[in-house]
Amino acid sequence: MTATILVVDDELDLERLVLQKFRKQIRDGAMRFVFAHDGVEALQSIEQCPHVDMVVSDINMPRMDGLSLLQKLQEAEDKKSTIIVSAYGDMNNIRTAMNCGAFDFLTKPIDFGDLEMTIDKTIRHVEMMREAHRRQAEAERAHASLSRYFSPQIASRLAAVGEGNGLEVHWREVAAVFTDITGFTTVVEAAAPKVLGALLNEYVGGMTDIVFAHEGTVAKIIGDAIQILFNAPEDQSDYAARAVACANDLDSWAEAFRGRWKSKGVNFGATRIGVHAGPALVGNFGGSRFFDYTAYGDTINIAARLEAANKFLGTRICVSATVADGSGNFSGRPVGDLVLRGRSEPLRAYEPLPAATFNKPLTTQYCEAFAKLEAGEAAAMPAFAELVGLHADDNLAGFHLRRLLNGAKGVRMQLE
Repeated sequence: MTATILVVDDELDLERLVLQKFRKQIRDGAMRFVFAHDGVEALQSIEQCPHVDMVVSDINMPRMDGLSLLQKLQEAEDKKSTIIVSAYGDMNNIRTAMNCGAFDFLTKPIDFGDLEMTIDKTIRHVEMMREAHRRQAEAERAHASLSRYFSPQIASRLAAVGEGNGLEVHWREVAAVFTDITGFTTVVEAAAPKVLGALLNEYVGGMTDIVFAHEGTVAKIIGDAIQILFNAPEDQSDYAARAVACANDLDSWAEAFRGRWKSKGVNFGATRIGVHAGPALVGNFGGSRFFDYTAYGDTINIAARLEAANKFLGTRICVSATVADGSGNFSGRPVGDLVLRGRSEPLRAYEPLPAATFNKPLTTQYCEAFAKLEAGEAAAMPAFAELVGLHADDNLAGFHLRRLLNGAKGVRMQLE
């Protein structure tokens, strides 16, 4: 680094003496000197040469003295580290200069050995401050990038840690949540661009706020679809419970959002949600040019297929037994043993329910009918028929009744 030093003094001999004293540093490219004869000329020099690193200024000069120049320099956005020079007997002005932000001071006649040490010390200070500003700017950029994926609390912690913050690709246990909107293509084709922009921005913003409230990670947003992770990048011992709670809150918010837009004449589809937990390959897959924190693996695929299973089941949320068992006091009802697309082994799935819904007699009646279905009892069909008769809007009960009417048995079902 070549340090550019602006020397401001009305003594004509000073320029020659400085160039002679620092000729080796100038020849080696360590220092470059610019000269001005008063404060006005100094400000013009800085305007023409904004990369000046530091200023050495006399106090007593014509047109604009050193104290006035110092004040101007301190008011600027890019404050220049300034060394004030004055006669030894002028300590009041030197004290004023230090109080106004001068970095250091020298007395006249100038001791050039002392000047060299003071310049070296000031340059080190300038370099240290620039490094601090660079790190702060990097942290702010990192925080801005991380805030797209993580809650503000997690983003701040990751940005503070910097390199080695756990974003490298590695295997870890996660809970994956997938959301998608039914019939979104129809909405895209029917809505005006301005309406669609407001609609989607409000939806994604509201859904993301809920994810961040549960300290989840938004791994992907593709149109109307959102992929969410828990227990990544930081450890969350209750990640399964967080995922279920988040899914319930997402469902509640999405239904309220849907109702608001329906009152405006826009038929927005229901949000379907799938949740599964297990090992996944997690980290930044963006290479050296991009930041793309996401996850891959069978766990992620199963979560996506559970989201799609809602379409056949008539449910809005479908979670695996792994998630239900891992969440502690799970509130929900069994869906059945699903053989998902591309898999040969069945996976027990559940529909999570808010506590108020779970505690209703409807849930008990459904579970009793499901137990009969699982046991292969003939009484399963009239049990589900009675349930649907009392609660025609219970889509999952209606799904099982249709299966039974079509000759199906048991709780294992193949989903394509």
